[in-house]
Amino acid sequence: MYMKFNLYTGIDGFKADVYDILLEDEVCNNLPIGIINGKSDTAANWLLSTVTDDLGVIVLIAVCTPPFNLLLVEPARPGDDGSALKKLSGGLKDIGFTLPGILAKNGLARRFANEYSGINAGVLKSSLVLMKLDKPEEYNKAPGFCRFLTEEDLLFTPSWEHEFCIDCNLPLYTPKENEDRIRSRLGKDSHFIWVDKEPVSQAVYGRETPNSAVVSWVYTPPQLRERGYATSVVAEVTKSMLKRGKKSCCLFADAANPTSRSVYRKLGYHDLCMFDEIKFDMR
Repeated sequence: MYMKFNLYTGIDGFKADVYDILLEDEVCNNLPIGIINGKSDTAANWLLSTVTDDLGVIVLIAVCTPPFNLLLVEPARPGDDGSALKKLSGGLKDIGFTLPGILAKNGLARRFANEYSGINAGVLKSSLVLMKLDKPEEYNKAPGFCRFLTEEDLLFTPSWEHEFCIDCNLPLYTPKENEDRIRSRLGKDSHFIWVDKEPVSQAVYGRETPNSAVVSWVYTPPQLRERGYATSVVAEVTKSMLKRGKKSCCLFADAANPTSRSVYRKLGYHDLCMFDEIKFDMR
């Protein structure tokens, strides 16, 4: 089957072609939707691409904003013979675009990794469960209260988010980048802090789609865990998002950490789909 590899130089043309397709599975595609909605232009090293079949129908959508992984979306279609993945892999190599890794639904991630770097050559770094909440459940609130981020919290929140990146195998920001990112949330009522005499946990109202929003940067220092703080702060973020008009909320949880997933299930979150992060060594 004939396939064509397409590159885009700006976000507007890319959005015009793929946005409605991504919205067909809005929650599962929250990452590329968030990228498209969050930027009016692209950095020089970004990858925005699609693969189209002989009828001009988009059969693969690929987004990469280095140093983060390639995000790959495969719109549902019958009779896939692997030619689209082969075309994408070859197109990336032809333009000299080296991928740090891929994050996609687990079956798709492995199929692309096998095409891109050889059978079983990609290393599975982590598996994530995307969890969704439509209606919150009652839960046992932890001692303390919730408030929004303040200037004083910049004394410790950069350290918390640095540790979060380490725990989740995410690229690390420089200290200045980290502080600037968090400082930009001041006054936006998006960064929630749980306080029990002192700050003990946090969660952030992150990217959003038209009908859903994502809880991110959930972190409790190790010595303060298993006290219900994370449950309580995530509950507050979730309630806030629903009050702001979102129909659902979602978040990513470590598939290898049943404790964290149980925290979210207490609030009404349920497993929606599984993603795999696969890293490449192309030396």
